[in-house]
Parts: sequence; structure tokens; C-alpha cells
Amino acid sequence: MVRFLGINIPDNKNINIALTYIYGIGKYLSEELLKEAGIDFTKKAKDLTPAELNTIKEILEKKEIKTEGDLKREVRVNIKRLINISSYRGTRHIKRLPTKGQRTKRNSRTTRGNVRRTVGSGKRKAVSPT
Repeated sequence: MVRFLGINIPDNKNINIALTYIYGIGKYLSEELLKEAGIDFTKKAKDLTPAELNTIKEILEKKEIKTEGDLKREVRVNIKRLINISSYRGTRHIKRLPTKGQRTKRNSRTTRGNVRRTVGSGKRKAVSPT
């Protein structure tokens, strides 16, 4: 396995796909990095030279793209800020519910803890009249 930015990226994948294993780098960004570095997309990760890896790393630093720990820390701070100011999205984060307006009746069952293995098995019991 090739180690790049503290992450093991798979050897036998094309480098444009292998770079997406790094948190914060998607397919579009990996292709942009490789275009700028002048590296072929179909090249396997194990075939990269240390000089090529170094140029990719320099381009990331030059563009000031946050990856891995820095990006995760920034996301965590943003969520903590939403929780502290008691915004609607912050309260949804506290309750571990979808934050961007998705339905919760039919979807997000696993998030709510209402996993249905068969039809009707996860429904709440009706209150019996007393």
C-alpha cells in the first residue's frame, strides 16, 4: 500500500480513484490535481514515483485544500457552533435526526432507531384504551 498524507491508498486502483480514499478529496478534485501535476489518470497508485507524490502534495498545500484531520476538526467545530447557538440544525444534530429537511416518517429509520426487519415489525404499539 502506498502511504500518502498519512493514509494508505490502494495499490491496484487508478490514481484518480485512489486519491478519493483521502477524506476531503473527491473525484473532481483528484482529477484537477492530476491535471495540474501532469500525471496520467490511468496510472496505478503503486507505479507513482516519490517525486510525483511530492508534486501532488505541493499542489494541495499551494491551493490550501484542507484534508483529513484539519477538515474533520473544522466540521466538528461548525456542528458544535450550531449546537451552542441552539439553531434548528443544531437541535437536529443533538437528536441525531436529518438536518436538511428530509422526511423522517419513511426514511432515516436507522437514525431514529426504528429498524424494521419485516413489514410492521418496527411499528410502535397502539395505546390500548383504559
